Amino acid sequence: MSGEDEIVRDAKAMREVLARYRVASGGDFELDAYATDDLPDGMPHKTEAKALLAQGTARLAELQELLYANRTWSLLVVLQAMDAGGKDSTIAHVMSGVNPQGVSVVPFKAPGPHELAHGFLWRVGRVVPARGMIGIFNRSHYEDVLVARVHEDRLPSTGLPPELIGGKHFWEHRLEDIAAFERYLERQGTRIVKIFLNVGRDEQKERFLKRLEEPEKTWKFDAADLAERKLWPAYRAAYQAAIAATATKSAPWYVVPADRKWFARLVVAEAIIAALEDLELKPPAVPKDHAAQLAKAREQLLKD
Repeated sequence: MSGEDEIVRDAKAMREVLARYRVASGGDFELDAYATDDLPDGMPHKTEAKALLAQGTARLAELQELLYANRTWSLLVVLQAMDAGGKDSTIAHVMSGVNPQGVSVVPFKAPGPHELAHGFLWRVGRVVPARGMIGIFNRSHYEDVLVARVHEDRLPSTGLPPELIGGKHFWEHRLEDIAAFERYLERQGTRIVKIFLNVGRDEQKERFLKRLEEPEKTWKFDAADLAERKLWPAYRAAYQAAIAATATKSAPWYVVPADRKWFARLVVAEAIIAALEDLELKPPAVPKDHAAQLAKAREQLLKD
């Protein structure tokens, strides 16, 4: 491949690449088995990936229009990553071609007092995408089994009754609740795609340094990120447990190698495309009486 204009998206080949990172059952899942810099044979060069992504986003736009027109299913994309994993830029690039009226992006920050007065899934249920819509969670309900698990000493401040905090099965039960919630959403017509942008520790270091050294990126740096970086093994263990406990055929995880942002974006785009294509949506049928109205309107316009 010698130029961007010669690149043609091969849907079948991209499905095969996607399967490489798909986790539909957590029984034997091992996070360390997924390299953060993985790049399958036959992938285009970085300079050629731009054209390939453009074709993917064009296909995504077509599928979004069908989703919106049918108003039967909705799609929820859960996006998780370590700090500097590339979540924001992935959203910006992958969703660049869709109609913004059909997409909502919800960033999940630390819960406030009103949110802490409810169960941890309460704030999530309020922002699940409506039928016909694509919803993207930039961080999500999984923060409550990731950050909360790594910083378990903060649990008393959540307002939970003391007798319900901790214990042998606390995190197991919370993961069961998440899995049950996602089954409920699926049964109500929300297809779920969960993405873990799997960035390496060395790559995270380079991205932090870039934020410090490049004036236009310094606003992204937070000193607290360095404290969290020291807890890298604990976060990896929390992700391992979360993915293993909640990966299912209907709500799979994709452990996407994120050291190369351009490649991660291709994989994320394909994961969303695959989820929408699997719904096998068709343009809504036009009722007979409405078809007659359309024919009459056309006739009137031609006479105008």
